[in-house]
Amino acid sequence: MIEGGTPIPDERLRLIFVCCHPALGPEARVALTLRTVCRLSTEEIARAFLVSETTMAQRLVRAKQKIADARIPFEIPGKDAWEERLESVLSTLEVTYGSAHADAALAGPHAGFAAEILDLTRVLVDILPHETEALALAALVRYAEARRSARLDEGGAMVPLAEQDPSKWNRALIQAAEAYLQRAAALRPAGSRSLLAAIHSAWCARQKSTDPLPWGTILKLYDTMLTLRDDAIVRVNRTVALAEVAGPDAALHELEALDKVEMESFAPYHAVRAELLARVGHSAAATAAYDKVLSLTPQPAERLWLQRRRAAAMTGGSPLRRGSTPKV
Repeated sequence: MIEGGTPIPDERLRLIFVCCHPALGPEARVALTLRTVCRLSTEEIARAFLVSETTMAQRLVRAKQKIADARIPFEIPGKDAWEERLESVLSTLEVTYGSAHADAALAGPHAGFAAEILDLTRVLVDILPHETEALALAALVRYAEARRSARLDEGGAMVPLAEQDPSKWNRALIQAAEAYLQRAAALRPAGSRSLLAAIHSAWCARQKSTDPLPWGTILKLYDTMLTLRDDAIVRVNRTVALAEVAGPDAALHELEALDKVEMESFAPYHAVRAELLARVGHSAAATAAYDKVLSLTPQPAERLWLQRRRAAAMTGGSPLRRGSTPKV
């Protein structure tokens, strides 16, 4: 529950609170805020919500029309109105940060969002110090950014998390993330962002490359997350851990059960599927899956990594490294 607090001190955050108007449905208000304030394209927003660009364009048009027809006033909400907008604000920040995190080299148009969301989550928890999910979001953004310097190899390709050198991670950011997560853990109830932050924490507990990979812990956390947020994105990420614990056949079985239409434009699904197909020896199908994900215009570092994996799958030569899929 929101207690006390001060007026929203950051103009960017004020705009997000203004646009996350409760007169609109939750997805509509997040999508409209991402488009109008964060300047994500309709295609990018559609991919974040796992819908077609046409569907998202229609939702945005309907949202704008509702605002016009109902003459909804857009004004800075008072503190008593923050709580009903908070989940949409958090979702907006999360998706916006994701657009930068998906770009390992920070070479794309949304590179600046990485630093901005670090700052905005700090401001948010300053004014809402007792909000569990706000604290958790601040933590997970810091865990992710702490690994930024280890995300590229010498050739400019993305380095998957399981292959990164932990000695290159920013320990100060990890300590800050741990502090936020501990504050969140002291509050109740814990939500899906708290569990996601705990997954990041498990990874960032590694100090050196020889430390064991925490796949068992990761899988248990994803199993718990499914009780709070059972969606396709969580299930795709869970299959990465499942492949390491139960084997690629079990993971591929669960992945293939997902809705193919919903997954059509979700790049991580095709990347994980390509990896698993290669690992079970289905080279032709793996190559086709890599072709699909490459058609979804990944950022340069991610594209280079995927091209390397595709070449390995085509030749059927050296097996792909275990745990090298790009998402967890």
